[in-house]
Amino acid sequence: MAETGTKTPRERYRAQVRGEIKERAWEQIAAAGASALSLNAIAKRMGMSGPALYRYYAGRDELITELIRDAYRSLADTFGEVARSESGADLAALAHALRGWALADPQRYFLVYGTPVPGYHAPDDITAIASEIMTFLLDACAELPSEGRASPFDHHIEEHRKWADGHPAPSAALHRALSFWTRLHGLLSLELAGHFTGMRFDPAQLYAAELDDLLAR
Repeated sequence: MAETGTKTPRERYRAQVRGEIKERAWEQIAAAGASALSLNAIAKRMGMSGPALYRYYAGRDELITELIRDAYRSLADTFGEVARSESGADLAALAHALRGWALADPQRYFLVYGTPVPGYHAPDDITAIASEIMTFLLDACAELPSEGRASPFDHHIEEHRKWADGHPAPSAALHRALSFWTRLHGLLSLELAGHFTGMRFDPAQLYAAELDDLLAR
């Protein structure tokens, strides 16, 4: 609130308009996907001219970056809340937080974990937030006991750990984190896209079963 009080009326108005532009962008994404995002269409919906809207966002990529940044920041904050809770950021807690976050806004989920937007390249600060999210997962995996004998992939990932951004977790923990991330994202992507709809089972039960299997390993 204090920060808002320090802004000039012009700055507050600009922030308000930028926020409305993002709301209209999410509506477009929900209707036709991120690749169909059009600033001119948003301007028309808001009763503005195209050039007027470009005073708030320089182009489509800047708007997409803002939406992706908000989405990643939201998930990072969600994981941070889990980490600060009494139980801490164990794998089960992170898994349930991930599913809750995804179900709360499927379009937000697909923007960051769905099909990449053609021609779009995220700036470095987006990658930094994504690494922050992965750090929570790596921390939780590093706390688990070793599974004993290293697998061939454990040896492979030890030589290809740049994606872990310097995290000291052993190779087995990196392997565990990748298994957790890919399997649960696979389930979420299928569920949110509606592929389980006609199969008449509860996706939450399948998610819980997969999580139990991952934890048992």
